[in-house]
Amino acid sequence: MPAAYLPSPARSVWHLGSFGLGGYALAMVAAVVAGLWLTDLRYRKSGGRPGTILDIATVTVPAGLVGARAYTVFTRYHLFFGAGRDWTNVLRIWDGGLGSAGAVAAGAVGAWAYCRLARIDVGPVALAAAPALAVSEAVSAWGNWFSQTFYGRPTTLPWAVAIAPEHRAAGYQAFATFQPVFAYESVLDLLIAVAIGYAIRRYSLTGDRALALEAVLYAAVRFCAEALRIDYSPRMLGLRTNQVAMVALLLAACSYLAVRHRRRRPAAPTRPPEPTGQAQLQH
Repeated sequence: MPAAYLPSPARSVWHLGSFGLGGYALAMVAAVVAGLWLTDLRYRKSGGRPGTILDIATVTVPAGLVGARAYTVFTRYHLFFGAGRDWTNVLRIWDGGLGSAGAVAAGAVGAWAYCRLARIDVGPVALAAAPALAVSEAVSAWGNWFSQTFYGRPTTLPWAVAIAPEHRAAGYQAFATFQPVFAYESVLDLLIAVAIGYAIRRYSLTGDRALALEAVLYAAVRFCAEALRIDYSPRMLGLRTNQVAMVALLLAACSYLAVRHRRRRPAAPTRPPEPTGQAQLQH
């Protein structure tokens, strides 16, 4: 055990009578609150009507919750289906397992649908939400600290995270401290938020382009973070299923940005045809 390290929480669930409140769930709630607060602040500063973001949240939050769970079930299906598994654990969201990528995707669809029905201009909403999403993802990453997941190889660096024996990956029982991959992702997500905010001001990004750029940067960061993990995960095409999902997101977001850039490019002026020799003589 190194002299300095990041200890994991002594417990991940606090009981209030018969009700159990998990640290993972608390981190998710904090992430939602932080994202909504920052989105609302940016939206009102841009001239948006107060209360609009909270109204949209009545749809985006439930949609995001469903999407977050669906993403985890899809990418880590071995935890819920197969021999010795109880598929009803899909409903036990309080035990952890909420994928932020799924939450963002489903929440974005819900926000778009609400704005269309309520006749709200979705552009300013997206522009306000783009940096806030990265902040929300940075906060949610710390849910893995409570659940003692999302860590890398053993290390004795001062910022290593201590992992209890029951949460250590197979083959690493003799080690006590590991790379805190969740913390690395959190820091990089905060840097993404700063970069998106700068790009919006510097390049006058529209809301859709800002969201697409956030998706590109997040997918790249998460893909690299997944590569550092040492716990078991199903694989597809030689990659972790989470990495495959991030590649799909990266390609989709890059393709969208490329199409939008091509459409914004002004058409080259066409020159009038040169007069023929006969026309010049008649003139």
